[in-house]
Amino acid sequence: MTDLATRPWTRFYAPSTAQDLGPRPWGTVAALVRESARKYATNEAFTLLLPNGTRGALTFADVDRLSDAFAVYLREVAGFAAGDRLAVQMPNCLAYPVVVFGAMKAGLITVNTNPLYTAPEMEHQFADSGATGLVVIDLFADKVAQVLPKTAIRTVVVVTIGDLLPLVSRTLVRVVQKYVKKQVPKATFAATSFDRAIAEGRRKLESGADPRVYLEGAGEDRVATLQYTGGTTGVSKGAVLTEGNLLANVAQCIEVWKPGVIEGRETVVTALPLYHIFAFTANLMVFFAFGGRNILIPSPRPLANLRQAITTEGATWLTGVNTLFAGLMHEEWFRTHTGFSLKGTVAGGMALVPAVGERWEAMTKTPMYQGYGLTETSPVVSLVPFHRNKRESIGAPVPGTDIRVVDAEGNDVPSGQPGELLVKGPQVMHGYWQRPDETARVLRDGWLATGDIASVDEDGYVYIVDRKKDMILVSGFNVYPNEVEAVLAAHPGVAEVAVVGTPDETAGEIVCAFIVRKDPTLTEQALREHCRQSLTAYKVPKVVHFRDDLPKSPVGKVLRRDLRDLAAR
Repeated sequence: MTDLATRPWTRFYAPSTAQDLGPRPWGTVAALVRESARKYATNEAFTLLLPNGTRGALTFADVDRLSDAFAVYLREVAGFAAGDRLAVQMPNCLAYPVVVFGAMKAGLITVNTNPLYTAPEMEHQFADSGATGLVVIDLFADKVAQVLPKTAIRTVVVVTIGDLLPLVSRTLVRVVQKYVKKQVPKATFAATSFDRAIAEGRRKLESGADPRVYLEGAGEDRVATLQYTGGTTGVSKGAVLTEGNLLANVAQCIEVWKPGVIEGRETVVTALPLYHIFAFTANLMVFFAFGGRNILIPSPRPLANLRQAITTEGATWLTGVNTLFAGLMHEEWFRTHTGFSLKGTVAGGMALVPAVGERWEAMTKTPMYQGYGLTETSPVVSLVPFHRNKRESIGAPVPGTDIRVVDAEGNDVPSGQPGELLVKGPQVMHGYWQRPDETARVLRDGWLATGDIASVDEDGYVYIVDRKKDMILVSGFNVYPNEVEAVLAAHPGVAEVAVVGTPDETAGEIVCAFIVRKDPTLTEQALREHCRQSLTAYKVPKVVHFRDDLPKSPVGKVLRRDLRDLAAR
C-alpha cells in the first residue's frame, strides 16, 4: 500500500496506473526486445525518412533477427567479452537499434557518443570509458583516424546512413554522399562494414551459435550502458546505468502513458537523437515495448526534414525540447497544416516556456505534456498524468519514485517553497564510472541530488524553478532565468530567448538577455517595458543582446554556458 503522506501524487494517477512499481516483466533489455518481436513481429518498428524522400523500414522481427546476428558477430567473430565497452557513434538510422540491442544481447556495455563530438571530446569519452570497440557513421571517419591511436579501441565497425535500406535506395544514397556531395572521408584505419558484420554473425548463427547464452546468469544488476553527461558541470562523466535502471524506467513510463497509448498502434516522431538519454529510453525502448513505430529523423536541421513525418505518416506522438517546438511553429508548412494526427506531445530535456506550450496547443489542437529527468535517472523522474495535466508542472513522480525538496542545510522545505530536488527510485544510476568522489557528491544515503531548484504543490506535482548553477544573484536576491525567459518569450516580437547572469561590480551579477527577434523593429526599451509589467525591478534584464541565433547543443538545448562567456566578453 502506498503511503499518501509521502507520495500524495499517487491519488491523482489514472485508475489503470499502478501506485507502486512491481516486478518488471523482463529481466534484461534483450528479453524486452524478444518479447516485443514475438508480439508484434510483422509490425514496422522503425521507419527511416531521409531529406530526399528515401525511405526504409524494419519490422520488430527484423530488429530481433539482425540484433541477434550482430550480437554473435561481437562475441564469436570480433572476440569481445561480457562487460567490454562498445562506443556507439551514429545519428538516428536503421542500424542504431540493431547495434544497441545487439550489444546488450552480447553482454557488452554500450557507450553512447555524440556523432558531432570533436576529436578531443571523442578521445576523452573513449579513454574514460575504456572502450575497446567502436561502431561509427562513415561521415566522421577523419575524426576517428585522429583519435584511434590514443585509445584502447581495437575493433571498428563502420555504418552508413543507407545501411538496411532497399538495395537501390542504399546504392543511390551512397553514390550521392560519397561522389556527388563528397561528404564521406576516406577511412585510413582497419574497419569492418556493418553489412559484413551482420553477414558474419548470420553465418555463425546458421552454424549453431546461440546469442541467448551470452546473458545466462545476468540480471538487473548488469551494467547496460555508460551514458555520459553533457559536461556542463565540468569534465563529462559516465552515468552507470544497469539493466534494472533502464527496465524500471521503461516500466514506469508505461504505467503513466498506457491510458493514452494503444499497444501496437502508435507512431512517434523521433527527431531527438537516440544517443541522448531522453530519446534512448522514451522513444527507443518505451515505444518498442509498446509495439509502437519510431519514425527516425537523422537530423532535424533544417526543420523541413520533419515535414513528411508530421504531415503524412500518421504520427500520433512527438517528443522534443522547447527549441524544437518553438522552431516548428515558425515554419510556414507547419503553421498552415491542418488536421494533425497527433494525440499528444511530450516535452522534456529542458524547461518548456509556457508561452510556447500555449501556442503549440492552439496551433496543433493537441495537448502538450511535460516530463522531467536527468541522465542519472535513466532519465524519467516525473511525467504529467495524461488525464490531469497542469500546464506549467513537470508532472508527478512516476511509480516507485520518491522526492524531497530541501534547503541548503538539507532540511525539507514547506509545500510551495523552492529548494533543491532530491530523487530516490529504481531508475537512479549506480554512480559515475570510476569517479567515487563525484558519486559521493550527488548520491547521499540513496538520494540523488539533482542540482535543480524545484517546488512541490499540495497535490505533489513538481515545478522546476531553475538549475542551481544557473541562478543569478542580484544584490543578494535570487533571480531564476526560467522565470525571466517565460516573460520575454510571451512578447509577440520574440522568437527565441535565453537569460544568463553576468558579473557586475555593484550588484554582484546583473540579468542579461539574448534575443532572437521575430519582429526586426523590436527594441530594448520595448522589452524592458514588457518585463516591468510582470517582473520586479531587479529581475528586469539590464543588458539585452539581439542575435541571429542562439548556441545550442545537438539536442537543441540552449547553451547558457556559452552565452555567459559571450556576456562576460
